[in-house]
Amino acid sequence: MSAISVQVRDEFTGRAAMPARRLLNAYFTEAKYETVRMLRTPAFAIPFLGLPVLLYLLFAVVIFGGAIQSDLQAGPFIFTAFAVFGMMGPGMFGFGMLIATEREQGLLKLKRALPMPPAAYLLAKMLMALMFAVIVMITMIAVLPLVHMPLSAGQIFTATVIDVLGALPFCAIGFFIGVRTTSRSAPAFVNIIYQVMMHISGLFYPLPRLLRRIAPIWPTYHLQQLVFGALGGKSQGNAVVHIAVLAGLTTLLTALAVRRLARVG
Repeated sequence: MSAISVQVRDEFTGRAAMPARRLLNAYFTEAKYETVRMLRTPAFAIPFLGLPVLLYLLFAVVIFGGAIQSDLQAGPFIFTAFAVFGMMGPGMFGFGMLIATEREQGLLKLKRALPMPPAAYLLAKMLMALMFAVIVMITMIAVLPLVHMPLSAGQIFTATVIDVLGALPFCAIGFFIGVRTTSRSAPAFVNIIYQVMMHISGLFYPLPRLLRRIAPIWPTYHLQQLVFGALGGKSQGNAVVHIAVLAGLTTLLTALAVRRLARVG
């Protein structure tokens, strides 16, 4: 029966259908090597894996250590800020800069010619970004004893799940930039949006009244409120609205990027 299944033909394309086991192995292999490739790239791995936890230790232990012990809101706020900060980079830069470069180098055309699932290339980059997000959260949680901030296992688990899934909107933003820019302009566009989003969404410090009104246009704001609420903080807005905004942004930008990629390449 296995020999027969390999020869099953797609009704519309006429190509041999790949058995489920080989299909999953193709996705896994592509994701594994994409993740290993980025872990072996110091210019990518060191900043995005090291900076969040190092900056968190600097602010939560060295600078504001006393405030965290005396203010129940300060600890979750600082943890949330640097956890969300750690979710932004891998998706935005891993998609935005790499896809723009690989499009110009012809790698996407080569991928299309290979006997691999069409979605494996993009899924591999997404899983790479999520793996980086998991590693960031593990390092952040590992240093919590140094901060002396009591969090329950349930709070830590909930915040981790929200943060890791919250990396998806930043993948979508990077994907959208990557299919619409060149290898030379992509770093500029990614960095500008990255910096503006980080500083004008209220991620690290309170904003003046005018900027507070426009903060909800940024995904960082919505992700921050979700994580802050999961850690017992006084979050703003409705959780359902935050989830809807993040999910809607991810879906919209991904659909637009896929459409552009299919038409232009």
